[in-house]
Amino acid sequence: MGLSCFACFDGGSKEQRREEERLASAEARAKSAEAAQKRQEQFDKICSGKSCTGAATGNGKAICKF
Repeated sequence: MGLSCFACFDGGSKEQRREEERLASAEARAKSAEAAQKRQEQFDKICSGKSCTGAATGNGKAICKF
């Protein structure tokens, strides 16, 4: 048999690792999208009834004119 048999096992682990990375990446994108949606909702809530510039400061507070 020799060492050639071990190549088969390594290929499978590479595929499994790629699949795990793909799933982790998809999960990270979903969490990022959820966080962005929450930030947008907070921005909209703060600016309701006010004239806003559409910008937000670094601390997450909107710049609005009363």
